[in-house]
Amino acid sequence: MMGRAGQDAFMPPIADPSLPSCSLPSYPMRSWLFAPGDSEKKMAKAADSAADIVLFDLEDAVATENKPLARALVHAMLASREQGRERLWVRVNPLDGPYTLADLAAVMPARPGGIMLPKASGRGDVERLDHYLSALEVACGIDQGSTPVIVLVTETAQSMFHTGDYKGAPRVVAMSWGSEDLADSIGASANRNPDGSYGFTYELARSLCLLGAASAGVTAIETIEADFRNLDGLRMRAEKVRRDGYRGMLAIHPAQVDVINAAFTPSAEELAHAQMVVDLFAANPGVGTIGHEGGMLDRPHLSRAQQLLRQAGQG
Repeated sequence: MMGRAGQDAFMPPIADPSLPSCSLPSYPMRSWLFAPGDSEKKMAKAADSAADIVLFDLEDAVATENKPLARALVHAMLASREQGRERLWVRVNPLDGPYTLADLAAVMPARPGGIMLPKASGRGDVERLDHYLSALEVACGIDQGSTPVIVLVTETAQSMFHTGDYKGAPRVVAMSWGSEDLADSIGASANRNPDGSYGFTYELARSLCLLGAASAGVTAIETIEADFRNLDGLRMRAEKVRRDGYRGMLAIHPAQVDVINAAFTPSAEELAHAQMVVDLFAANPGVGTIGHEGGMLDRPHLSRAQQLLRQAGQG
């Protein structure tokens, strides 16, 4: 298994300092590995993996009758791992059900690294979660406002109309999307085309999540690949969405982690090219375009190069 060496080669995007949201984590956010909260063995395996962030799941992975047990197990797992706990997050149940507060009350005393909010209908859900977290942070002796949040922003039909509303939303550091719950929400029988690609509505969800994250100045995280045995397909998909602007991906199996980490880590060649672009413009101050190797480089090329270097900790 690949270790965590080299993970600093791809850091999250730089946040807009004018936004009153939680600070972006200083560690990478390439791979987000789910582990069911009612399985000590699977949580421990995930925590020991090379995943940048581990998501102990209290929602879909846990049957209703097992949720009280899962809360206790997640608390115990967090409490037992003080070192590196900042990368151990918890997916709670959605706010439209009866379980969210019980989830938070159980896990917050153990100081999770962050919270994933599923099935968010819009910014109002984030603000409500912020109130809950603030009260629990004060009660638990945690710095108020210090618990970051990733939001799943396309899991209901209503949420699709609000993906652009998260700029400045409290605590939000990342946004992701989902296709399975969205399909259920709209009554679809499938979310894939016959060739295996996503249907239009789900590609739209992916695009709206990416645009919403860019607007909010937070990290866009691609949704899961359910076929965890198809690592070649995972690699191609991860590389494709990274080119589109995504900066990490959810995972459901430890075997996916190394592939995701590699796909979202810029290569030495990419970094060298970005540095060359920056150096060319630095050597020619005030110009808008520069001829290079038979083509033209303009300011958008410079901006992309600067962003890549910042994300790699070199800018």
